[in-house]
Amino acid sequence: MFKSTIAAAALAAVALAPTAAFAGPYVNIESNSGFVGSDYGSTVTDAHVGYEGSAGDNAGYYVQAGPALVSIDGEDLETELSGKAGIGFDVSESVNVYGEVSFLTDGSDDANYGTKLGVKFTF
Repeated sequence: MFKSTIAAAALAAVALAPTAAFAGPYVNIESNSGFVGSDYGSTVTDAHVGYEGSAGDNAGYYVQAGPALVSIDGEDLETELSGKAGIGFDVSESVNVYGEVSFLTDGSDDANYGTKLGVKFTF
């Protein structure tokens, strides 16, 4: 149950990186914690290496992966693997449509997967 909570918290807290002004490799370290009310549940810290670039004049993409340090309240620290890939399309000067697919292993044969779709309006 906690591992499902970890995956949900990690996937829900991940924000789509803005479209890159340049293509190239990067390092992204991100920590996401989950709570139910004021009760702490867990933290997942990702240490990813990634690459981002342009896909035509109006689109950008990224892919990243690396170790995920999983800290569940009252349990030992575990190291898993996580990653994500995303793309965004500028529909107009003020509208961007984006999507992301992510994963987090959980020490078994089944990994946790997540998706994100959104529209960003700028003013």
